[in-house]
Amino acid sequence: MAVAGLLAVITVSADRSTRPYLIRALHEWALDSGFTPQIAVDATVPGVQVPHAFVKDGQIVLNVHPQSVHQLELGNETITFFARFGGKSEPVVVPVRAVLAVYARENGRGIQFPAEEDGVEPPPTTPEPPSAPEPPTPRKGAHLKRVK
Repeated sequence: MAVAGLLAVITVSADRSTRPYLIRALHEWALDSGFTPQIAVDATVPGVQVPHAFVKDGQIVLNVHPQSVHQLELGNETITFFARFGGKSEPVVVPVRAVLAVYARENGRGIQFPAEEDGVEPPPTTPEPPSAPEPPTPRKGAHLKRVK
């Protein structure tokens, strides 16, 4: 059945960052695995709002487990939530471009993001062509044993 007069236009930006999607995916993976998701943040990026007393060397690591934060929003442009710092509830705002890494506290598995310039991700690098394969190393005798 055709519907007359309806036209949907979808605009897709070729410059859309994958960073917010990867952050959400790894956050979900950590929770599903029973781990504590954390984000490392460059606190010097404009728009970052965190308690400066907890910033070390221009960076801060934030626990984003639902039991540790309130009103967590993992958006495409910003991550917002309320968290307790030194017993006091504080609002936190992190532009997605300021996220340096997202990982599980318990095992360190996650992803570290490349440095950005002006909020634009660097273009993908072209992989170098593979070098000539190395000759196989000679084996040192059979590795199977005959059992009678």
